[in-house]
Amino acid sequence: MTSAAPAFDSDPAPDSAPGSDRTKPVRLAPSDVLRLGLLGIRTRRMRAALSALGISIGIATLILVTGIPASSQRDLNAQLSALGTNTLRAEPQPNQSPPVLLPENADESAARIGPVTVASSVANTHALVRRSDRTDPQDGSGLTVLAAKSDLLPAVNGKIRSGRFLNASTERFPAVVLGYRAASRLGIPRLVPGAEAPQIVIDDRWFTVIGVLDELPLAPDLDRSVLVGWQAARTELGFDGHPTVIYVKAREDAVEDVAAVLPASLYPELPGMVRVSRPSDALTAKRATETTFSALFLGLAGVALLVGGIGVANTMYISVLERRREIGLRRALGAGRGQIRVQFLTESVALSVLGGIAGTLIGVLATLAYALYQGWPAVVPPTALVGGTVGAVLIGMAAGVYPSVRAARLTPTEALAAT
Repeated sequence: MTSAAPAFDSDPAPDSAPGSDRTKPVRLAPSDVLRLGLLGIRTRRMRAALSALGISIGIATLILVTGIPASSQRDLNAQLSALGTNTLRAEPQPNQSPPVLLPENADESAARIGPVTVASSVANTHALVRRSDRTDPQDGSGLTVLAAKSDLLPAVNGKIRSGRFLNASTERFPAVVLGYRAASRLGIPRLVPGAEAPQIVIDDRWFTVIGVLDELPLAPDLDRSVLVGWQAARTELGFDGHPTVIYVKAREDAVEDVAAVLPASLYPELPGMVRVSRPSDALTAKRATETTFSALFLGLAGVALLVGGIGVANTMYISVLERRREIGLRRALGAGRGQIRVQFLTESVALSVLGGIAGTLIGVLATLAYALYQGWPAVVPPTALVGGTVGAVLIGMAAGVYPSVRAARLTPTEALAAT
C-alpha cells in the first residue's frame, strides 16, 4: 500500500519565489510604537528632562506673553470703559429760533434702538434754587434745577456719595438729589444717617434733600445740578415734560451706528436739529490698545515656540548620533526604515508634549500669581491653553522630522561600525 504523496499548491507561494525576501517587517501596534518612542526618554532621563524643560520654557513663555498682557488689557479696558467709551449725548442744536423741543418720550425712542442698553433724560426746569427762603435770590446762581428720570445714574456711570437716588416713589414728591458741586455750594456736602434730612428752596417751594452724588466725569454739567423727580417737576415747578438732554449707552461695537440713527429716532421731523456727541476719544484708544496687544501676542508667541522647537530638534539630532549602534542593531534584527522613523518621531513628539504640559501649568500659575500681585483680573486666554498643547505636538513633529529621517537612512553596517 503506497502512501499518498503530500499535497502542494500548484503555484508556489509568493515568498518562496526565487530571489524573494522571505522575511517581512511586522506592523507595529500603536502601543509598541509608543513604547519604542519612550525608550530613549526612559534610558536617558536627565537629557529628556532638560529637553522637556526647554520646550516647557517656550510654552510657559507663550502662556505668559498672552496671559499677562490680556490681564493688563482687561484692567485697562475697564478703566477706559469708565470714561464712557460707549456713551452718547443728544440734545437740540443751540441758538435755534424757535427752540427745538424734543418729544416727551424721546428717551423711550432711543431705548428701542437695537444696540442701545440704557437711555435716560434730563430737562432744564429754569427754576431758581436757594439754601433757604431767607437767603439772597441769587444764592444759587450757576446751579441748574433739572428734572431727571429715575434710571439716570446707569446712563452716566453715576454713584451716590450719601443718601439715595430718585426712584419710582420719591420722584413724585418734593425730593431732590444734589450734584457734587451743587451740594458743596448749598452747604450740604453729605447726608448724615439718622439725622433730619436738610431742605432747600426751589421757586419758593421747599424740597427735601435725599441724596448727594459723587463727581460725574461723563456728565460734568450734572455736578452743578439739583435733580428733581420727573413727576414732581411737573406738579411743583410747572415743567412741560420735554427733555433737553438724552444720555444713551450702547454696545461699543455699534456706537457709531447708534450715533448715526439717533437724531432721526429722537426727532423724525428734523433730524438735523439734533446734535449727538461723537464717541469718546477713549474708544479709539481702547481699540488701538487691542490692536497693539494682538500684534505683541503674535510676535512673542512665535519667538517662544521657535526657541522651543530648535531645542527639541537639537536634542533629537544629538540623540540620533549617539544611538547609531542601537539603530544598526535594530536594523540588523529586521526593523524597517519606517519603524525607525516612527520611533524617533514618536520620541520627539512625546518630549514636546511632556514639556508642553509642564510649560502650560507653569505659565498658568505664573500668570495668576502676577495678576493677583498687580491687582488685575486674572485672564488666561483659552486659545493660549489649546495653542500650548497643539503647538507642542506640532513642534515635536517638526523637530523630529529630520532626525528621524536621518536615523532611518543609516544602513545596518554603517550604524554598527560607528564608534
